[in-house]
Amino acid sequence: MTSAERPMPSEAGILQFMEICDSFYPPDAVTASITQQRAWYDALCARFDRLLPEGLQTRDEFAAGTIPVRRYKPANLRTATNLLYLHGGGFVVGSLDSHHAICAEIADHAGAELISVDYRLAPEYRWPAQTDDCFIVLKQLLAEKKSVVLIGDSAGGNLAAGLAVRAKAEGLSGVVGQILIYPALGGDLVSGSYEEMAEAPGLTTADVSYYRTILQAPSGDPVSEPLAQPSVAGLPPAFITVAHYDPLRDDGRNYAARLAQAGVEVWFREEPQMVHAWLRARHMSEGARAGFVAICAAASRFAGSR
Repeated sequence: MTSAERPMPSEAGILQFMEICDSFYPPDAVTASITQQRAWYDALCARFDRLLPEGLQTRDEFAAGTIPVRRYKPANLRTATNLLYLHGGGFVVGSLDSHHAICAEIADHAGAELISVDYRLAPEYRWPAQTDDCFIVLKQLLAEKKSVVLIGDSAGGNLAAGLAVRAKAEGLSGVVGQILIYPALGGDLVSGSYEEMAEAPGLTTADVSYYRTILQAPSGDPVSEPLAQPSVAGLPPAFITVAHYDPLRDDGRNYAARLAQAGVEVWFREEPQMVHAWLRARHMSEGARAGFVAICAAASRFAGSR
């Protein structure tokens, strides 16, 4: 596919966002060392950092004594339900700092305490280290008699969906919603948006394949690939949002359809001008801003803080 044929949005704000991202993160970033990839990603995240909402408090601690987490407590706390945020980054990059402002703003908008998890990364730690870390944090929150809304973007969306599957399998109650933001859910890499958006800006199908290879999660596992579940009945209500210009688009589309067919309450949004990772563009793109407002509204609805 030539550059002229490459699928591209037209919204001015998202084009500016893509230009900034390209200046920090080269198209062939996955061919670089893991150390270099993390350095590029950290610099990119810092570029889009924001001041935290007034009055919001943060605290770093360890869940179960070993797993780093960061708590965000808004000035106007309106619910006892917790939000559990799992960051994106292909399971390879990302940290408590990479999604710091995003987490703070969601907590503030929803009036709910949010806990972000610094789960172990590949390739140093392969599957299932990531889901195990996050599940330990979830179980600790549920043991404290807290209701929990699961939230994750990209790889974090995969983890959030997988935690909902694990909680259902173990008969755990208290997960009252799942918010999946351009999630990776185990699509086939060859059809639908994986073919149509194979060379999309921000994330290519080859990139998705690369991250899967590094993670080494088992194919067909209902936790690592939620689309592979034989039945999705009984899962918590879901809000799923995808970007049109993203090879992962149809993972979210197809999962939303399966949930709806199984009688699970689901809200689905497809952002027509967005690319993968548009969350970072929420203060410079009209489409990203609207999408972020919808995410915050879903968090408020699931947490009962409207």
